[in-house]
Amino acid sequence: MTISTQKTPLSVLLVSGPGLSVDRVAQILGPSQYTPVHLCLSATEARRLLLTWTPDLLLINAPLPDENGIQLAQDLAQRYPCGILLLVKAGVYEQASYCVEDSGVLTLPKPVSRQALYQAVKLLSATRWKLKALENQAATLQSKMEEIQVINRAKFLLVERQNMTESEAHRYLEKKAMDTCQKRRVVAQAVIAAYEGKDKEKGL
Repeated sequence: MTISTQKTPLSVLLVSGPGLSVDRVAQILGPSQYTPVHLCLSATEARRLLLTWTPDLLLINAPLPDENGIQLAQDLAQRYPCGILLLVKAGVYEQASYCVEDSGVLTLPKPVSRQALYQAVKLLSATRWKLKALENQAATLQSKMEEIQVINRAKFLLVERQNMTESEAHRYLEKKAMDTCQKRRVVAQAVIAAYEGKDKEKGL
């Protein structure tokens, strides 16, 4: 069996004052698995950008010009599903780590080596990829549940209005889907629209 190693690239937001650039982060992480990489130079700029875009990974190089970065990490961890890495000065590492660890934020003391930064981001990446897989599974399950509800509603209408049995209604939808090369959900939606449309015309 062949195991696929291809992964969807993760987007990255770097929030940092002078000292950590997009080029350096992109060079450390590698462009194939991490793209795009955006830079915000302040917490205010980051909050504004996050109103319209949510990255997979968020790297905060504290302190920031307009705040210490710890509060930003806490706030964003509660509002967005991205993996967050907080870089702080060694002197405040224990305090910062204590403040944000309950929010699921990973903290590293500065100065940080290239290898340590890479390993921390890979750890966050593994968590984010796993979360994405769970999100996709949940979306698929939700879609299937909605499809079952639509089909069951159409069956109920066929049983009620056409005096079909449940089995007959099921076969009707299956055959209609095959004959018209449509999905059962589409056929079921058409049945619902037809009967509920008649009800509206009658003022029911």
